[in-house]
Amino acid sequence: MAPRDVLWSDITGIYGAILAHPFLTGLADGTLPREAFRHYIVQDAHYLRGYAKALAVCAAKAPTEDATLMFAGHAAGAIAAERDLHASLLDELGTLDDEVAPATQAYLSYLLATAHGGSYADAVGAVLPCYWIYARVGEHLLAAGSPDPLYARWIAMYGGEDFQGVVDAVLAETDRAAGALSEPDLARMRRHFTTTSRYEWMFWDGAYRQERWPV
Repeated sequence: MAPRDVLWSDITGIYGAILAHPFLTGLADGTLPREAFRHYIVQDAHYLRGYAKALAVCAAKAPTEDATLMFAGHAAGAIAAERDLHASLLDELGTLDDEVAPATQAYLSYLLATAHGGSYADAVGAVLPCYWIYARVGEHLLAAGSPDPLYARWIAMYGGEDFQGVVDAVLAETDRAAGALSEPDLARMRRHFTTTSRYEWMFWDGAYRQERWPV
């Protein structure tokens, strides 16, 4: 079994819960409230700024020039996506309170702590769910479609072939990085992958509930 298959086998239940979440089913059938989607886009802008920094750490720790180039390019791409896509969507949706929500803060704190404090494989394991789960979700939603043009535009970005190609390259690097790990090191990478997969569910759930700090 390839390392990627081992990692995915750990999160099949989490992924099933993500697909069943009303945020995603609402994207597909067009019933998701605009306020929840707006909250998601604002929080995703915060997230992508931090995610770009985690990808830059992956680039710095990468053992090969190809991996450094890949992750550095993706870090730059995350910032570009935050500026371009989210600016255009927020023009349509209007602005919201720009405060970083609890789930966003927790996810980014874990992600950056793991990237900076762990090994290269730890960092790759932590950043991988945002690539892979979004590709799977995008593919699933693209097949379902959406009657809402705004939601359909978002789905097309993550379900399209260009993004799938990006994810395939990261999965190939994941297999390379994980292939030589000892059992304890692979177990640690798996824990990071599972944890940030859980944060993916929490991120969508927080957006659906339009999560705010309670105090």
